[in-house]
Amino acid sequence: MFVYSSSSVYCLEHYGNAHYSVKRHLLGIAIGVIGLFVGWILPIKVIKKSAPYVFLAALILTILTLVPLFGYRIHGSSRWITLAKLTFQPSELLKIMIIIYSAYFLEKNVKKGGKAYTMLLIVVGIVTVLLLRQPDFGMAATIIATIIVLLLCSNFPLKYLACGISLCIPMATMLIITQPYRIKRILVFLNPWNDPQGAGFQIIQSLIAIGSGGLWGLGIGHSKQKFFYLPMQHTDFIFAIIAEETGFIGCMLVIILFITFLYTGIRLALKMSSLFAYYTIIGFTTMITLQSVINMAVSTGLVPTKGLGLPFISYGNTALVCNLYMIGIIINLVQSNGTKQLQHN
Repeated sequence: MFVYSSSSVYCLEHYGNAHYSVKRHLLGIAIGVIGLFVGWILPIKVIKKSAPYVFLAALILTILTLVPLFGYRIHGSSRWITLAKLTFQPSELLKIMIIIYSAYFLEKNVKKGGKAYTMLLIVVGIVTVLLLRQPDFGMAATIIATIIVLLLCSNFPLKYLACGISLCIPMATMLIITQPYRIKRILVFLNPWNDPQGAGFQIIQSLIAIGSGGLWGLGIGHSKQKFFYLPMQHTDFIFAIIAEETGFIGCMLVIILFITFLYTGIRLALKMSSLFAYYTIIGFTTMITLQSVINMAVSTGLVPTKGLGLPFISYGNTALVCNLYMIGIIINLVQSNGTKQLQHN
């Protein structure tokens, strides 16, 4: 509903069809539902044993985004790949596989010392460097944060974790100061009104949309900011359109839904008898929740822009299909775990 509302004016202007994005989004939902059922019915043993190989395939596909022949650039970033006229974002598959691989690795090495985790940290480092080359700082930061949560939930020594985080801080600082556009994003984040017609335009328009919504909103479909005031209104900044059209009440409903998702995910994970199931559910829940928090924080000017959509809501078929696939795996893990417990009892 909000993909149509936020994208109709843009699509009418650029494609001559107000329904262009919502039709593609509905196709993404259909494929996503299929992905959900695949994740639901696929044997857990197959998921575990194939984790390293599928992860490697996802890594290779992500590398291809940097190859001019396959890579497809949008807004200066090479995050997409084009194969047989099909455009998709391999990093979305990569984020799933890094979590499954990490869960598989942690289950095997949970009783070992900190040195046993070296391979996992190297793999995460390679993924991070690759994503930063695209560049996709938001996805890289989300994956690192998710892996840190998984390590905190495992037997990983805190002193090693603290040391790793300490090393990440100067590296992140270096990445920011060596790229002018990142410094510009930080400055815009600190005071967007210094350049209201340039770099600060997007966040100012987002804040105007949110403020215009008031308590109850202007009404669904009645957004003014979607008339070419707010860029990327149906992807990264769809939360601002929701706020404008449904107000504080609509925003709180969205936030409550994601809080419920987080609570449910943690609650289910704690009931798992399998370490692989525990780590996977925690990882998926953390990843999706972090993306939602970052997206809403960007829309409200609490953090610099990151290029992350709002899970399950923003336009973007690759992300939608991958998120629904993760939900299917969670259902699968819960049901498989419950069956084992019943037989054991």
